[in-house]
Amino acid sequence: MCKDWTPGKFPEGRTASQRLREWIDAGAGGLDAVGLDLTGADLSYGDFSESWFTDAKLVNARLVEAELYRSDAQGADFSGADLTGCSLVRVNLDDAVLRDATLDLANLVKASLCDVDASGASCRGTQFRGASLLGVNLRSADLSNAMFQENSFQVTLDQNTKIDGASGSVFGPAAIVEGDVSRELSGAALGGWIKAKGGDIRVLS
Repeated sequence: MCKDWTPGKFPEGRTASQRLREWIDAGAGGLDAVGLDLTGADLSYGDFSESWFTDAKLVNARLVEAELYRSDAQGADFSGADLTGCSLVRVNLDDAVLRDATLDLANLVKASLCDVDASGASCRGTQFRGASLLGVNLRSADLSNAMFQENSFQVTLDQNTKIDGASGSVFGPAAIVEGDVSRELSGAALGGWIKAKGGDIRVLS
C-alpha cells in the first residue's frame, strides 16, 4: 500500500471508517472488511491486495484502478459500484452481486465468479482470461471488446447483452433468454449466436 494513499471518501458508517483508518495507520497487510458497510466510499487507487471483503456492502462505491489481487470478496455487494480499471486478478467473487456495476477495462484474469449476478454490468474491454464464470447472470450486460481465454462460460445472456468486439475462447454451455423462453446453446450454435451479435469468440468443446 502506498503510504501517501487516503480514500477519496471514507465510508459513512463509523465502524467501517474506523477500521479503514486503523488499516491505513498500520501501513501493512490486507484490510479486514468482512461484513462491513462501505457503501458510497471512494477507495480508488488503493492497494487492497490479499484483503477480505467477504459479505461486505460496497453499493455505489468507487474502486477505480484499485488493486485487489488475491482478495476474497465472496458474497460482497458491488451493486452500482465503479471498478473501472480495477485489478481483480485471482479474486474470489463467488456469490457476489455486480448488478449495474462498471468494470470497464478491469482485470479479472483467473478470478472466480460462481453464482454471480452481473446483470446490467458494464464490462467494456474487461479481461476475463482464465476466469471461471459459472452460473453468472449477464443479462443486459455490456461485454463489448471484452477478452476471454479458455473461460468456463456457463452464463445467462439475453438479447440485450452486448458482445460486439468481444474475442477469445470459452467453454459453454450458455443459457440464452429470448422473451419468456430460455434455451441452452453450446459449440457451434453458441458460437453462431455470439457471431451474429458481433463477437468473435471461439466456443471450445
